Amino acid sequence: MKLPILIAMVLYMAMVIWIGVIYSKKTKTSEDYFLGGRGLGPWVTAMSAEASDMSSWLLMGLPGLAYATGFSQAGWTAIGLILGTYLNWKIVAKRLRHYTEVADNAITVPDFFSNRFKDDKKILSSISAIMILIFFTVYTASGFAACGTLFNSVFGLNYQKSMIVCAIVIVLYTSMGGFLAASTTDLIQGLLMSFAIVIVLIVGVVNAGGVANVIAHGQAIEGFFDVMKYHDPATGGAVSQGVIPILSGLAWGLGYFGMPHILVRFMAIRDPQEVKKSRNIAMIWVLISLSVAVCIGFTGAALYPNVAELAGNGNQRIFIYMTTHLFKGLIPLFMAGVILSGILAATMSTSDSQLLIASSCVSKNLFQGLFKKEMSEEKVLLVSRLTTIVIALIGIFIAMDENSSVFGLVENAWAGFGGAFGPLTLFALFWKRTNLKGAIAGMLSGGIIALVWPVTLGKLGGIFGIYCLLPAFIVSSILIIVVSLCTEEPNDVMVKEFEEAKSIND
Repeated sequence: MKLPILIAMVLYMAMVIWIGVIYSKKTKTSEDYFLGGRGLGPWVTAMSAEASDMSSWLLMGLPGLAYATGFSQAGWTAIGLILGTYLNWKIVAKRLRHYTEVADNAITVPDFFSNRFKDDKKILSSISAIMILIFFTVYTASGFAACGTLFNSVFGLNYQKSMIVCAIVIVLYTSMGGFLAASTTDLIQGLLMSFAIVIVLIVGVVNAGGVANVIAHGQAIEGFFDVMKYHDPATGGAVSQGVIPILSGLAWGLGYFGMPHILVRFMAIRDPQEVKKSRNIAMIWVLISLSVAVCIGFTGAALYPNVAELAGNGNQRIFIYMTTHLFKGLIPLFMAGVILSGILAATMSTSDSQLLIASSCVSKNLFQGLFKKEMSEEKVLLVSRLTTIVIALIGIFIAMDENSSVFGLVENAWAGFGGAFGPLTLFALFWKRTNLKGAIAGMLSGGIIALVWPVTLGKLGGIFGIYCLLPAFIVSSILIIVVSLCTEEPNDVMVKEFEEAKSIND
């Protein structure tokens, strides 16, 4: 009897649509739709940034990796993400919030790059918009895939149909309420995600016989708790991790500097002086969420070893499997529905932000900025909402394969953004000498390397087997420096704006 689970999840989806309806009445201009009028408080900013960051892989991909291979792969990735989150809030957030106002009140990330480097021909903003469309479409597909997997695993419903229904819900509240709806639901979704993973971990540990039993089980598995090795489920043995895979895990943290759906939260905070409070809230949430997600994988391994449906890519269903097996009876089943809504929350909180930013790039940076400069606010909003629907359709098509890896899809998109936008964001904020030609060279090289590395040099293994974000980040940084130094210096307006943005202190 899984009706209570379904009721809880349907109520959750109805709630987020209702929020979209409420905020649709408050969204009058494109700045409202894309940036919420720069009116986010510290709590909403922090939870919205982190909830939109931690997509479905937090409750599926990461616990699944820990369940199958132990600490090393999942743990180093989590550590890299924690470090990256802190550095992004510490060195980027406040200056970016201030600089986007200084640079002609930029309301999208491509706007900021274009305004920062006085790109009158809109070359940089167009490249940025195209890359956002490419990588966010893949990222969105990972969220839709997670929704389909959830309903297929719990209720036995058709994967494709379930995925489409969830996509429709996400598109509805995002297209209606825009940034304010997305940010408000992100706050709720972030809290729900925290509740879900903590409850499942506690109940799981109790059912496993306590922390000592979970640890003892992991110690009995070769390589499971080793920091330099990982457990290979195929052979049952341990495989040496080596320095390269560890660096690959840590390199995930570099991606934060280039994530448009996180950067835009920094741009939208109400007061730059509230960044520190938001950072503290965000770090507490991230530390708890990532640590608990990894521990859920360990606990699941102790509770359900050698389960056929959790083999291969099925390991990403461990959170779902634990929830549906640990809760019995009418009330616990309803609670299970609330907890499983955490996966919907993780998916929706990321997908809504991605759809919103992608639609802003099409309407503001391509359609209005490049093709048709004069557009009314009504037409900008119309194009944005139509773009949201189109991108969702493409994402649904990509996610049609129910055997696709959520972690793999996220990994590809994360590397793309980190390589294309990460170095440029840092150089734009902190190096006065950066110019337009350097910016274009860095963005193109980083994005292209992130795309081609896995299917070219990455196949050679060894040192080339490193996560593609790291070489993309390094090459992009080098080209920004070299090209900027070898071409013209920034003009007086760029220098003046840089100095004004620099004047704000954390």
